[in-house]
This record gives sequence, structure tokens and C-alpha cells, in this order.
Amino acid sequence: MAELFLTLGDGLRWLGFVSSPVLLLPLVIPLWPTPLSPQIGAAHRALDRVSGAAQRVAMLAAVVMVLAQLTVVIIRHVYGLAFSWLDETVIYAFASVFLLGAAGALRDDAHVRVDILRGQFGPRVRAAIELVGIYAFVFPIGILVLWAVEPSLGRSWAGFEGSRESDGLPLYFLFRTLIPAFAVLLILQGLSNALKMAMGLRGIEPLEMNDAGGPAEVL
Repeated sequence: MAELFLTLGDGLRWLGFVSSPVLLLPLVIPLWPTPLSPQIGAAHRALDRVSGAAQRVAMLAAVVMVLAQLTVVIIRHVYGLAFSWLDETVIYAFASVFLLGAAGALRDDAHVRVDILRGQFGPRVRAAIELVGIYAFVFPIGILVLWAVEPSLGRSWAGFEGSRESDGLPLYFLFRTLIPAFAVLLILQGLSNALKMAMGLRGIEPLEMNDAGGPAEVL
């Protein structure tokens, strides 16, 4: 079983290497002789749906976190009891909210910006700045995270690593998997945003967000 997970990890690593040239696609779109709006639109909508699915899991994890934390407070202060598995449930749920919700926040432009000049630029300049930011920060950070966690993740799955506490959750290997999942989701959403910005550089209006936070095509 251990050998199986180590082999699977090697396979996923090579899959990442082989598919990495896809990240360069947004740089080609502004130079492509003919518009590819339908294909690009379908691609970034599919990637946005992946981030949306992860965001819904993060919302569910937020509910679990609140309920688990409330239970911890009640049983500890009313009954004087403490359970490691319950404390770890809060930690795991909190990590899921952050790590699985980050891509959805990037999709909805909900991350904090320190930018006082963006509003003064035109649409194409803003698209170019966003594209540079994605290639300078989003993709490198995501790839660096994957590179850093990959060696130990395979061993964690090979041994189904559990909690260090005797009454903890035997799911530490799944908890560690949230980190590469965060990186993959961030890279995929970065690719989606880069595709939108590349369309903007072609003079095609990129996808806008509606009042509910979901995608809405600009007519």
C-alpha cells in the first residue's frame, strides 16, 4: 500500500510537469490571429466552477467549525471535559475554510488589495497589471507550495498518518492534503483569471461579477 501511494505521488508530479505549459496559454491569446472567445469562455467558466465547488465545501466547514467550537466551550466549562478529537475538528475545519475558500475569493476579487492607482487606469492597462500579478505571484507561490509539500505528503498517505494524540482524529494525512489542494485550486483560479485578462487585452470584455458574487456575462 505504501509503495502504491508513493508511485501515485510520482505520477501526479509528472502530470503536473506535463500540464504546466497550459499556464502559458493566456500569454498566447493576445497574439493569436483569430479570437477564441467561445473556447476561452468555456474554459474559464469551468475553472470558476471548480473554485465555486471548493468554496461551498469551505462554507460547510465554517458551519462545522462553529458547531464544534461551541461544543468544546460547553463541555469544557460546564462539564469539565476535553477531547482532542473535538479540538482537532475545530482546527481542521478552520484550515478548510481558509485553504479551500482562497480560490473562490480570488475569483470574486475578495482578497485585500493595497492599490491606490488601479481605478485611474483603463480596462486594458488593468488587465495587463492583473496578468503580470498572476504570473509574478499567484503561479510561483502555488508551484512553490506544491514543491515544498510533495515529498512528505506521499509518505503521510503511505502510512495513513494520524493524530499525535491518543484520542485524536486518525486523519492527519487528509489534513496535510489541504495544503496542495489549496495550491492547485489557486493555480487553476489564477489560470481562469489570466484567461479573462488576456481576453481583455484583445479588446473582449472580461467576465464581470454580479451582485451575488457569481459570474455574469457582460452583454
